[in-house]
Amino acid sequence: MNSFILLSLFASIIAGKSPRLKFVVRDPVRFHFTKPENYISMYHQEGSDTVYVGGQAMIYLLTFTDRGVRNLQIPAVSDETAKATCMAKAAPPKLECDNFITVIQKVNDTFLVCGTNAGSPRCWMLANETVLTDVQGGGQIASASDISPAYPSQKSISLIADGSLYSAMSSVGGHPGSIRRTFGTQKLLKTENVWLLNPQFAGAAIIPSSQKFKEEVYFFFSEINKTARVDEEPYRARIGRVCAVDEGGIKPLLPDSWTTFMKARVMCGAGSTQQQYNNLKQAVVLTAQDKRDGVLYGLFSNAWGRTVICAYSIEDIDQAFSTSKLKGYSSPFIGSRPGMCVFKNSTTGGHNDMKNLGVMRYHPEIEDVIRPVGVAPLDLPTDDQITHTAADIVLAVNDEHYSVLYLGTEQGKVLKVLHTNAEVFIISQYSVFHNEGPVLNMAIDTQKGHLYIGTAMEVQRLPLADCSRYGDTCRDCILSRDPYCSWDRVSRKCIAIPPGYNITTGALIQNLDYSNSSVCGEAAALKQRKTSPREVVVQSNTTVFLPCPVRSFHATYRWEKDNCFKNYPCLFSGDFCVLGPVVDVPLKEGVFRCMATEDGFKVEVIAFRLVNDGRLLAASMASTVGLSLLLAAATLWLH
Repeated sequence: MNSFILLSLFASIIAGKSPRLKFVVRDPVRFHFTKPENYISMYHQEGSDTVYVGGQAMIYLLTFTDRGVRNLQIPAVSDETAKATCMAKAAPPKLECDNFITVIQKVNDTFLVCGTNAGSPRCWMLANETVLTDVQGGGQIASASDISPAYPSQKSISLIADGSLYSAMSSVGGHPGSIRRTFGTQKLLKTENVWLLNPQFAGAAIIPSSQKFKEEVYFFFSEINKTARVDEEPYRARIGRVCAVDEGGIKPLLPDSWTTFMKARVMCGAGSTQQQYNNLKQAVVLTAQDKRDGVLYGLFSNAWGRTVICAYSIEDIDQAFSTSKLKGYSSPFIGSRPGMCVFKNSTTGGHNDMKNLGVMRYHPEIEDVIRPVGVAPLDLPTDDQITHTAADIVLAVNDEHYSVLYLGTEQGKVLKVLHTNAEVFIISQYSVFHNEGPVLNMAIDTQKGHLYIGTAMEVQRLPLADCSRYGDTCRDCILSRDPYCSWDRVSRKCIAIPPGYNITTGALIQNLDYSNSSVCGEAAALKQRKTSPREVVVQSNTTVFLPCPVRSFHATYRWEKDNCFKNYPCLFSGDFCVLGPVVDVPLKEGVFRCMATEDGFKVEVIAFRLVNDGRLLAASMASTVGLSLLLAAATLWLH
């Protein structure tokens, strides 16, 4: 019987870092690739039902409906000459000698597609959203090798900002890595080689401003730390920044380079242990109505591969770039501070302009270090390796904005996380894929309320507001602490907050800052609620295990017998609180009720009435009845 008793805990499942709810989504809207796509890029335009997925020698146009997915596949094969040249080389792996689509972006009215083309990157236009053609007109374009990496294992980032394409290419082999403006009507610019030390890029974001000329583009990356000791990791995480209005320097100095590029070190520490996570793997930025009042979420790893997330204030980052001393520079500034976002008033190259350009050329790094909000990483599960993140900012019924993180894991699960000023609350965990594998990409559509998730085998869509899953009581709805969902006093349902909801009506209620359902006023009814016991007939010599499905992993679970005050603890097996034959548990006849306590309220989950028919079961069968009864009871509850 040891196989049934996985672990004995006192009375509860440890809540802290666990998801409160776990869902297995059996029938999401999904698309299956016909072959594994181990490197995928993804483009989705807000308000559209179509997702563009770049794969190996193929572009997938996936249109999602409630009934399924319509797909159009556009071949994008590599040049035969490029493929032959790639195959003749000693490196990279021969599997990378193909055309992997790494960039799909819409710049103004132009769909730009770029791929590795077997080591000789190439770009196309996607005409009529179905046909690849050569790039024509529409503004300046850099070399394809500055937009797409030569091989899929080389990380690159692309971003559209104010009608221009920005590209960040990680260092590999002899390529030093760069940040460039690569397509559009603005001047094409680049970083100087000495500004970046073997960068590995993790993300990019535009930081809006009420004053258009002050808009900035942030780049997030790790670079080599040349001064690292033997016992230190050889990486340092960085934020790089350029101004969207930057048009380069003057002929004698930085004519084709950024004049506003600055970078800062980013720290992600683990509290009192002082363990640092220096390898920045991915970054996403959320900005609300006040554009500077935003937050950066960075996914970091350490030398042992453990992943954590640190959160940073955009206001703090902006303050550092605006006021910090420049590393290695101690003289006073003449005129405006170098690196600030200003329109160029002159191209004549006056003394002050030349001096400021010289300062930026040789001193792009600031002294201030960017540290996370709350000092330590977010308090998330330590056994989940996070592979990809997405984030949304939600306006709740109290007219406040709340951050929601979606964390894709190595096992293909998705964690939905609420981040408030006070804490991290893991709303739920979704198991959604038929084929377990790492989450490679995600995209959020806030207009239509969808999350798109991609692995090497599937792309699927989930609703952001999945309110009906939380239950049919006010308490269930409120304790979910899902910013998308609220309890409707009139319809008495857990519903998604409708667009344009007027908070003055008071029709909808939430409590996102704390796990407290007192706003429901249902305490008396909850304490009296009971279920009808399910009768189970057992033989005298049968070993019985009674299963109680765990609905909330933040509740404590106990068993009661015949309404007595004495409680019996659970033996936890998977997602069930099991009552088994341990010392002082009279598991023979009577009514056994499984009680869950959360937020100060005790609720009955399930009840069994055991009836002994007085017969003895054959010894050969007695050893298996416990499992049979366990599964039978679980099936009864689930259906």
